[in-house]
Amino acid sequence: MQRVMPGKLEELIEKINQGEGQKITCVIADQISGWILEVAEKMKIRRVAFYPAAAAVLALKLSIPKLIHEGIINNDGTAPKGQMFQLAPNMPIMKTEHLVWSCIGDLTTQKIIFQAMVRNNKATLAADWLLCNSAYDLEPAAFTLAPEILPIGPLLASNRLGNSAGYFWPQDFTCLNWLDQQPPCSVIYVAFGSFTVFDQTQFQELALALELSKRPFLWVVRPDTTEKTCNLYPEGYQDRVASRGLMVGWAPQQKVLAHPSIACFLSHCGWNSTIEGISNGVPFLCWPYFADQLFNESYICDVWKVGLKFNKNESGIITQGELMNKLDQLLGDVGFKARASKLKELAMTSVKEGGQSNKTFKNFIEWIKS
Repeated sequence: MQRVMPGKLEELIEKINQGEGQKITCVIADQISGWILEVAEKMKIRRVAFYPAAAAVLALKLSIPKLIHEGIINNDGTAPKGQMFQLAPNMPIMKTEHLVWSCIGDLTTQKIIFQAMVRNNKATLAADWLLCNSAYDLEPAAFTLAPEILPIGPLLASNRLGNSAGYFWPQDFTCLNWLDQQPPCSVIYVAFGSFTVFDQTQFQELALALELSKRPFLWVVRPDTTEKTCNLYPEGYQDRVASRGLMVGWAPQQKVLAHPSIACFLSHCGWNSTIEGISNGVPFLCWPYFADQLFNESYICDVWKVGLKFNKNESGIITQGELMNKLDQLLGDVGFKARASKLKELAMTSVKEGGQSNKTFKNFIEWIKS
């Protein structure tokens, strides 16, 4: 991509700007696509980097030189030894094996990703604006550590008029009618995003835990949730849970999390899901899969204290007993819901008139217009 796309993008911008219509005077790009920002800089076009995940994860990337200097990582991003560290007080404590570039692919892939991040950082820091889908009150330590990152979140589709588009699978809106029939704060919402894949043993442990919980549940089971495509559930399972469990291929998640019947969110902890849960005051059960999800789990459980993490057995499985135990802990302690409600208030205040994210976004729009 970095060999071919920069030249193609430059050609496209030149073609547009040489025409008679409107000109491209500013480029907004995902922070991980640093090559786009490099093209804009070369063409002397104003540029904006946007980071859609946690500010602390971006602060971690921008701290790579410091991590190398302190011997926490080597020049290629590998860790000389497994250890825990903290970028600043009140930020999540991190394990070197959970660094975002260390959780994807094999060692060769990880080194390639790390080098791409280093290059992206240079283009990012040269941008005119560096915006992030977070709020100051959610991550004050991260924004203090890296003041060049400016919060404009939480950005939620539900804050706009109309419905969102661009989902990987068709949304099943019938689940909203089903939720209307459930008691308040009773439903376990289970969804693992677009990429998480389970082996059959783990999938069935989860299925049996939901059944044995005796609680209503809404479970998003994508067509590719497991490596097996048929006979996913234990024998007779769907009949046994039909009165209180609903499985759908994909759900309108923001509408689901905003529904008064939802009690908790069993989540993979992707940042979008994290923000959506927080913005609706929903406590979490955390089941991260890879990349920044492990970091977000630490925010949820250790910093914000609005959720619980699972322990795996010696075979790497989260058992039905562990699932039921943590579910009972979460829903049996009103403190989790109280803290989640407080976090919701902080998040949503930031995007209201006068809130910090709202002010930053308005300043950004004025700059765009200037």
